[in-house]
Amino acid sequence: MKKLSVRPADSEIEDVVNKYSGMLFKLCFTVLYSNADAEDAVSDTFLRYITRSPEFADEEHKKAWLIRVAVNICKDMCRFRKKHGCESLDEAIGYCADQSEINILEEIMRLPAKYKTVIHLFYIEGYKTAEIAEILSISKSAVRKRLQYARGLLKIECERSF
Repeated sequence: MKKLSVRPADSEIEDVVNKYSGMLFKLCFTVLYSNADAEDAVSDTFLRYITRSPEFADEEHKKAWLIRVAVNICKDMCRFRKKHGCESLDEAIGYCADQSEINILEEIMRLPAKYKTVIHLFYIEGYKTAEIAEILSISKSAVRKRLQYARGLLKIECERSF
């Protein structure tokens, strides 16, 4: 028998949105490199939070669940794009301050989604490899390998560009 979930209170929803929307947007933007798509992914993430009303042991579990859902939504959007075409990097480039930042962002955005995600969680969000492994449901060694591979790709591309 399936347990009926109770919708979170409006104040709780507002608190979650205020607390995590910026972080989730940055994560989704890193994967999707589209402002509109990142906003859609974040909205879908919060919609799932509201409709599924999961219970969490603590705030870290809630944050990890939101990240996991956002990553999965971004993966779905990337699969859709692959079938139906892709947007350019122009919108992402508009957010950068200087040319070197633009070059690095372009190289990060060319990485496959699984590498972009670990790069973002590690360098932007400050998660440790063990935490990333738990969030993404992969082993710690897989996280370290993805980080190593992504760094290698970025190094090669940056050396070519500069």
